[in-house]
Amino acid sequence: MPYIYEYPRPAVTTDAVIFRNNGNQPEILLIQRGQPPFKGMWAIPGGFIDLNEELIDSAGRELKEETGLVNISLKEFGVYGKVGRDPRHRTITVAFAGLLEIDGMKAVANDDAAACEWFKTDQLPEMAFDHDVILKDAIDFAGRQGWINP
Repeated sequence: MPYIYEYPRPAVTTDAVIFRNNGNQPEILLIQRGQPPFKGMWAIPGGFIDLNEELIDSAGRELKEETGLVNISLKEFGVYGKVGRDPRHRTITVAFAGLLEIDGMKAVANDDAAACEWFKTDQLPEMAFDHDVILKDAIDFAGRQGWINP
């Protein structure tokens, strides 16, 4: 029988920021949320971890469920847990980044994503949650990795 804690615990999610180089312009894949909160707004692909799932596996699963993309090497670059970042409850996310290097692999909106699109890193839309903060850090990380020229 699992131990039940007396005190509430935060929820944990993973997010996967995917970059690609389209000519000389780096781009980021975003999903349009199909469900509240922030329905209709743009967000990083991601979601809640399963209890028996490694964090990196959760990020890959959520990426596949929401965009159809698979076999992208992901690297952890940050953890975000500011109080109030998710209006539903206390949520902490572990953020991963990856570079799409496979020609012809197409992202298609699935699961709870109403749409998915590539956005130039200097022309990002208004973001759900605190994803604008996460994207800024992701762009810095991708630049340090040599994936993009920010």
